[in-house]
Amino acid sequence: MAFTAGAIQGTDGARGIVDHRLARRMLINEVRKGRVPMDTVCDAHPELIRAARNVGTETKTECPICEQVNLRLITYVFGHGIGPQGRCVSTAKEMRSLNARPEDLNAYVVEACTECRWHHLLRVLPVGGRGRTRARTRTPS
Repeated sequence: MAFTAGAIQGTDGARGIVDHRLARRMLINEVRKGRVPMDTVCDAHPELIRAARNVGTETKTECPICEQVNLRLITYVFGHGIGPQGRCVSTAKEMRSLNARPEDLNAYVVEACTECRWHHLLRVLPVGGRGRTRARTRTPS
């Protein structure tokens, strides 16, 4: 049996969360051991750093690479009706609005360091899909 993206869905059709913390830990360890050069992991796009500075949420976690500043979290949402560039979500109200949509969307939570430009995808979360759930709970007439 082949593993497919649909395999992370539960039997009720619920979508799952994909967590990338283990890959993060492995990459940090490889950088610290000198096996991965810092310039290959400290290469965040200027737009990601701009979003981190302007709308990112500061964490209490110090950057594991430069150890100079606390990391910032940025959330991007992608899916049908959002547009090819996705949307950088800056408020809880905006996220609630996206979560209420009937389309299945995905939120990508990225951490970034505004000092050394380290960045890493932390997790992918399901957002939206509310119309599909309601349709499934209807009883036949």
